[in-house]
Amino acid sequence: MGMGKNERPDPDIQEDWDMMLKINGEKTDKSEDEHEQDENKTRMELYDWLQCIVAAVVFGIFVFVFIGRTIGVDGASMMDTLHDGDRVIMSNLFYTPDNGDIVVFLSPSAAFEGKPLVKRVIAVAGQSIDINFETGDVYVNGEVMYEPYIRERTSYNRHRFHGPVMVPEGHVFVMGDNRNSSTDSRDPLVGMVDMRYILGRVHLIAIPGEDGINPRSWGRIGLVS
Repeated sequence: MGMGKNERPDPDIQEDWDMMLKINGEKTDKSEDEHEQDENKTRMELYDWLQCIVAAVVFGIFVFVFIGRTIGVDGASMMDTLHDGDRVIMSNLFYTPDNGDIVVFLSPSAAFEGKPLVKRVIAVAGQSIDINFETGDVYVNGEVMYEPYIRERTSYNRHRFHGPVMVPEGHVFVMGDNRNSSTDSRDPLVGMVDMRYILGRVHLIAIPGEDGINPRSWGRIGLVS
């Protein structure tokens, strides 16, 4: 039976009904709060990931520009230290060329079509350089160099180099370790290398090269000297 217009609901029934409305309201409020918390948590996680990605990109750019970058070796002029196809890591951070360093530089000569060259610094500014093509000895400031890294003694380009010569300020004299298969400072095509064209010093072999003569040797990964 339904209630008449003037009849009031049973107090116990009204109390139960009010309690149900209160509980449902609390559940609804709690559900909304939890949903908002989940959204905030998701936003924070996305923000953290975005920070990590941005930091990684910035660090990568910093490393590439200021600390190190990779470059490929083209040719056999630095055998047996570096092979054709090697990927090496070089850096120019706070770098000043010194005797014995392996450097990467650009030659202003059109003969190399803007390709970077990899050679070893033999003499720096203010030092004299001379070569005895009969014995293969290289002299810096009148003293014979100890060169355990060369493939064979120097006999190539004896008609293009006439020493002794003094390395001018701001320049270096470079040669390849594979002395008889290298176009370097002995040849006017390269000559004394202006230090402003030096891209950096080679520090290590990152990925060994592979060609038709020399198979890839992963044991060659590491520092070069």
